[in-house]
Order: sequence, then structure tokens, then C-alpha cells
Amino acid sequence: MEPFGYHNRTSLDDESILSGQFWGELRVFLAVAKAKSFNRAAEILNTSQPTVSRQVKRLQDQMGSQLFVSTKHGVKLTVKGQALAQALSRLDHSLYALTTDLKAETKDAEGIVRISITDGLNTFFVAPAIPSFSVDHPKIQLHLKSPMNVVNLRENQTDMMIGFSPVDATDVSVRQLGYLHFIPIVAKSYIHQFGIPTGSNLSKHTFLQSELYSNKARLWEAWNHVVSQGRVVHACDNSMAYGMLVKAGLGIGLLGSYVVLEPNAVPLSLDVKIDIPLYALALTERLDSRPVKIVFDWLCEIFSETNPWFSSDFRLRHPANQFDDGIKKLFNI
Repeated sequence: MEPFGYHNRTSLDDESILSGQFWGELRVFLAVAKAKSFNRAAEILNTSQPTVSRQVKRLQDQMGSQLFVSTKHGVKLTVKGQALAQALSRLDHSLYALTTDLKAETKDAEGIVRISITDGLNTFFVAPAIPSFSVDHPKIQLHLKSPMNVVNLRENQTDMMIGFSPVDATDVSVRQLGYLHFIPIVAKSYIHQFGIPTGSNLSKHTFLQSELYSNKARLWEAWNHVVSQGRVVHACDNSMAYGMLVKAGLGIGLLGSYVVLEPNAVPLSLDVKIDIPLYALALTERLDSRPVKIVFDWLCEIFSETNPWFSSDFRLRHPANQFDDGIKKLFNI
């Protein structure tokens, strides 16, 4: 007969530690999986490459499965290795969140909140707002990260993300914000050299393209129609580098409307304005942490429709003809 209270037992009532014999090896394996290199993992863990190799081999022997295969570019996870790495990554995220919250409960500790956000939105809106935020919340430390995947919160391993699509998951909280408006932008130096691009002279102008825009999705049709009338000189898939190519005067690019805050940037009237809704996403359980909830609400305020840059009815403040006349006077052309 089972003892009284047996069914009320929890895993903590079991004295055995099921994975205890290779906890250290699991941590080393996760480092290699993330770094995709034994040498790089050794640097991250502040140990030697032979030690890393030895511990991974021990883990593979204990599990009876090969977790990595060698390639000319480093190491690649096997199917079983990928499954283990994803499980460990989720565990690593949970442990990090738990220890951060425990530290935040002490009187003098700082709460660390990790945010995935594109470089452009970070540069123009979040970074400039941090000084005033820090005055109100001096014990909250922000960790700003460029997203590895702009639609996958878990892959970025952060507490929250400003993204471009909602997520239908029970453990993710989603709040729709304002809209990010993409418009054609060119540098003043380009206009000095090649004149003002208009709808009637695009065949004489050059464009900067991105794989994101050229993937034939209907969303980017207006832009791709304009590009097809000119000549693509360069392509770039890194958003910050793409903006720098435009700034260097190498061609016409499609950028967020907020880029006109940059003195060298000139918006063009080419009948192209692409509106993409913004979303704030956070792991629901993390919102129980007060520092995380404070940062989440702060970001939602920054990128809400009450911010003119993200309102649904955003328009440049000048008619096309007046703008073109103003540019001509500015450059004496």
C-alpha cells in the first residue's frame, strides 16, 4: 500500500538529481552550439579547447548520440544535437530570468531587462529616451540586442521584442502599437551629383535593394515597381549597413520615415509609402517581474500611435511639388 500523502509528493521530494552527472558538460555543449566552434566556446567559457572537446565527447558517450559534425566552417549540430541545444537554450533563458528576478528583489540590486529591437528603432527612439528613463528607474539595466529573427521572440533569447508580426502562443503576450512607414530616401550628396529623382526620370537613377524587399511579397510591390524602372547598383541585407549605403550617396533606398531626422536624408515623392504594424511581444511569465513590466509599458508608449512618427495616418508635411521646389532652391538647381 502506498504511504499516506504519496500523491502529494513533488519532484523536490525525490532526492536524486537526474541530470547531475553531466550538468557541466551540458553547459559546455550549449556554448559550442551557440558559438559553432570549439575554439570560440573555449574563449567564452575561459577554458581550453581540449577541455571543451573532452567534455563534449564525454557527453556524447554518456548519451550514446553524436551531437556535432565537423564542417569546413566549424561544427554543425545533428538533429539530436539541435533538439538538445534548443531545450538547453530555453532552460538557460529561464535560469537567467529567475536569477535576475532574485537579484532585483534585494534592496540595492539592479534588474536586467533584455530587449530585441532593430538598430534603426533603437538608434532613433530607444537610445535617446534612456537618460530620462534611467532617472525614473535607476536600478533597471537595459540590455539592447539586435534581433537574430524579427518574428521569433524565443530565438532572440530576450524578455521582449519590438517586432513586425503578432505571435499566436499562450506563453507570449502581444500588444499592437503604431505603424512603421517605409519611404524612398536619398542622400543630399546623391542629389548634388545626379539631380532629384522623380517619377518621370527613374531610368536615369540607381537603387539600393535588399533581399527583404525583393522577395516578391505584395507588401513591397510599390517599391519593386519603382526599382524596376532604374538600375540596382548594390544590395544589402543588414539594416544599419543598408542605411549607411544610402547615406553615402550610392543610390535611392527604402527606409523608415524617421530617417529624415538625419540631416543628410531627403525623402522622395515617388508614390511609395509602405506601412507595417509594430508589435510589442514579451514572454508572459516575465511580465510578472516588475522591472520587465515597467520596460514593456515604456516601449509600448514610445512606439504607440500617439507618437507622430508611428501614427496610422502619417504623412510628410509637404506636397510633392512644394518639396521638389524647395530642394531645387536648396541646391541651386
